[in-house]
Amino acid sequence: MNILPQIFFAISLATAGFLFYKKVKSIRRNILLGKDINRKDFPNERLNLMLKVALGQSKMMVRIIPGLLHFAVYAGFLLINLEVIEIVLDGLLGTHRISAPLLGGIYDALIAIFEVFMALVTIACIIFLIRRQGPVLRLKMDELRGFPQIDASVILITEIILMTALLFMNASDQILQARGTEHYIKAGIFPVSSFLVPFLQSFSNETLIVIERTSWWFHILGIFAFLNYLPYSKHLHIILAFPNVYFSKLEPKGKLDNNEAITKEVKLMMDPEAAFATPVEENAVPQKFGAKDVFDLTWKQLLDAYTCTECGRCTSVCPANLTGKKLSPRKIMMSTRDRLEHVGKILDKNNDQWIDDGKTLLRDYISEEELWACTTCNACAEACPVNIDPVSIIIDLRRYLVMEESKAAESINVMFNNIQNNGAPWAFSPSDRANWTKNLEISVS
Repeated sequence: MNILPQIFFAISLATAGFLFYKKVKSIRRNILLGKDINRKDFPNERLNLMLKVALGQSKMMVRIIPGLLHFAVYAGFLLINLEVIEIVLDGLLGTHRISAPLLGGIYDALIAIFEVFMALVTIACIIFLIRRQGPVLRLKMDELRGFPQIDASVILITEIILMTALLFMNASDQILQARGTEHYIKAGIFPVSSFLVPFLQSFSNETLIVIERTSWWFHILGIFAFLNYLPYSKHLHIILAFPNVYFSKLEPKGKLDNNEAITKEVKLMMDPEAAFATPVEENAVPQKFGAKDVFDLTWKQLLDAYTCTECGRCTSVCPANLTGKKLSPRKIMMSTRDRLEHVGKILDKNNDQWIDDGKTLLRDYISEEELWACTTCNACAEACPVNIDPVSIIIDLRRYLVMEESKAAESINVMFNNIQNNGAPWAFSPSDRANWTKNLEISVS
């Protein structure tokens, strides 16, 4: 018995698994560079949200046609990967369709379902590929130039090729089954690949075995390659969408997080006597307000960055972007991820020791112009299919500008001065606020 194929398969599986683990470990470390935040409350509510949004794809269905196409690809990915489990077992044990004798008629039904979804995935990917070349503006913006645009096309083409390989594998397999070829047990119903049988029927058994084995190896090695490409691609959201939605912000989207140090100062201003009762901490580390770099963001904000699907639904509903402003919420997330990846590379080169590279997320990756264009309406967070919150990053970066550098747009500085001098955003003293009522004629009927 020739066990070389099994040995080669085991080595390929171990290599793919090790490389994937190594990259995932690096991503996990990068995410945990962020500040801690409590997102472990209300576990039942979080679980229901994850099942609805991440598993049920509820927010994708706002745009019904792309939503249905995406659901076909998503469901196909989940179902067809069940067959990958069998392929892995066959590769390790040298068997063929090892699950068939155990499942009987259920196996036949599963193969038929898998084939239907193979066809749906192929059709959906072709439509998506064509659509990316069409008039959809959110798929043609500047931040997608270069690798992001190539990445999307590579993934779609890869999925089409992998599905085609599976269909050719099944088509040649069923011919070999019908001919009673050794090793090819009768198993499965093939409603889609049966259409390929007439094109392969004239080939000899030897040729069909080559086609079947080549397709088998191509598919599984393609899966291993895809597994290790995934962490570098926007399709990492396939894995991270579930935890990202689970750890979503449950409070109203417009609610701002208070800064504890500022809250404390305000309370002391309202009760000056409490200031003398509060002990002064010796050697206390000065509090940094807002965020200048990825280290100042929370781990959830960094998880958001890695989870971004680059779909652009956030940007397509952003009122600032729609009126020609520079702001693109998608670009905010992509820039945060780019900075975090760059920080990770520096850590990798220096044994997890940070060496300042002279760059920061603020200005080097995200400009002040982008930050001040945001209206904090949260339309982007509402539109995101995986509950990413770009506004929270924008607010933290703006907080740093205002509270650490005393920099703000002129209109905002005017408002700050009015609040300080008049107790309100308007340029009127409290004693003059009711002046507009003096000339009103009030009639009582």
